[in-house]
Amino acid sequence: MRILGINALFHDPAAALVVDGRIVAAAEEERFSRRKHGKRPVPFAAWELPRLSAAWCLQHAGLTPADLDAVGYSYDPSLARPAPEMGLDDPWDHLRQTYAREAPGFLAEALPGLDPAKVRFVPHHVAHAASAGLASPHPDSAVLVLDGRGECASHLAGRYAGATLDVLATQVLPQSLGLVYEELTEHLGFLRSSDEYKVMALAAYGKPRFLTELREHMHATGDGGFHAHAVPWAALTEPRGAGQEWTQDHADLAASTQACLEELLLDLVRWLHGRTGAESLAMAGGVALNCVANARIAVEGPFRRVWVQPAAGDAGTALGAALHLAAAHGRPAAPMEGADLGRGWSDEELRGRLEQARVPYERPPDIAVTVAEELARDGIVAWFQGRSEFGPRALGHRSLLAHPGRAENLERLNHVKGREEFRPVAPMVLADRAAEVFEGPLPSPYMLFVHGVVRPWRERIPAVVHVDGTARIQTVDPAREPLVARMLAAFEQRTGLPVVVNTSLNTAGRPMVDDPRDALECFGSAPVDLLAIGPYAVRRGRAYAGGKETP
Repeated sequence: MRILGINALFHDPAAALVVDGRIVAAAEEERFSRRKHGKRPVPFAAWELPRLSAAWCLQHAGLTPADLDAVGYSYDPSLARPAPEMGLDDPWDHLRQTYAREAPGFLAEALPGLDPAKVRFVPHHVAHAASAGLASPHPDSAVLVLDGRGECASHLAGRYAGATLDVLATQVLPQSLGLVYEELTEHLGFLRSSDEYKVMALAAYGKPRFLTELREHMHATGDGGFHAHAVPWAALTEPRGAGQEWTQDHADLAASTQACLEELLLDLVRWLHGRTGAESLAMAGGVALNCVANARIAVEGPFRRVWVQPAAGDAGTALGAALHLAAAHGRPAAPMEGADLGRGWSDEELRGRLEQARVPYERPPDIAVTVAEELARDGIVAWFQGRSEFGPRALGHRSLLAHPGRAENLERLNHVKGREEFRPVAPMVLADRAAEVFEGPLPSPYMLFVHGVVRPWRERIPAVVHVDGTARIQTVDPAREPLVARMLAAFEQRTGLPVVVNTSLNTAGRPMVDDPRDALECFGSAPVDLLAIGPYAVRRGRAYAGGKETP
């Protein structure tokens, strides 16, 4: 059973391929088009499909569009209602719905040979739920989905029993935690539907002094749903213009909203646990990318295990749509083993790209050791290894690495990437060393929880410690990531530190690096000391050696 999943309607267009219940490939369109988030989430862009990522998924598996048994489209226009009926101020939403209804024809045009009759509409939040519940390593999980909006709701709570979803609660629009957080993002001068993670980072610099006022507008209703709508932001603080300096009021508003969100989510998960009695919770939707809230759910909530889909945003619904149809056809998926589901290149292909670009390079005995040595010298390393990640986190395949023991490396990396000064960077650590350094839910392979940094370690690894004493960690399993594990072990041998700084390999406003050309462009334009691309090392300032491998 060969099923292609498509997310296209709102933002983060993506494609995923599931064959006989196995996740074969998944990729976001932005990695191919080089447009951040693929497109803006406006009705006029609803027709844009993930043509490049879909074509790559098929090519990777050696399939053509005619070989597909089904295509899952992660939105069902038959469930939508006119925007005014949903309390949404969007006079052009009817255009979005028209594009959705005509998606089978558009997909057949984008993927020549596809029979449009094979396209199936999968409700948006069901696709989110499937991306978490059906991919989770914990079967029979409760599932919680929260985002901006789907067809006519912003939330789904339920439980998977085997491959069957039992929906227990939904929240109809305009009530939406995702839309409220988007409104705050815009009020604070950031790009809506893009920069919500910046608000989460800014919140650590504030105090929740507006929490009482916000509770009037954001609260659980006791029945599995909530109220979250029409927050009077301007009555709380002045808006921040794009590019203006943020004030303490802005940080306090971010902190207050973050705290209110966390309280509300804890109420929802307690209700869901009471209805299901499940030991495990799987989460998806854009709100599930809020790693601070996730950590509170894991630590304070009633579930023994919390698993968050690494591509929790709308991109993940491409995978969820495919998994949902696979389960409906009796081919439930095996648990998701990792997020490295995108493009990769052989050593020979990488060497050919380097020589084509006339870039001098060397092939050291072990690239992991070479990188560890450069990091120990306080160099910054661009790390390009294996298949690219599906989702917004750099997880040891497309990363910028640095020494965590120098506090100034935070400012240095933010300068390299062109980011705001309040943005933190993250640590990666071997899974069996994590509990020594960090407090919180372990393992954490997808950077979707924050952890307290054990106090004696805060002075030893200051570059990765956020202002509130936390870090968003990635734990590394040597069986799953042997190259990264060797690099971490070699770095510790040289420095005594079991942690390396890991942030995404990109510069501000650009998608994460995906192919070798992207890596070379980023390396050439940013003050990075070493590019580790497959087994090859490209060093800053090395004289051209004729495009050949150097000893």
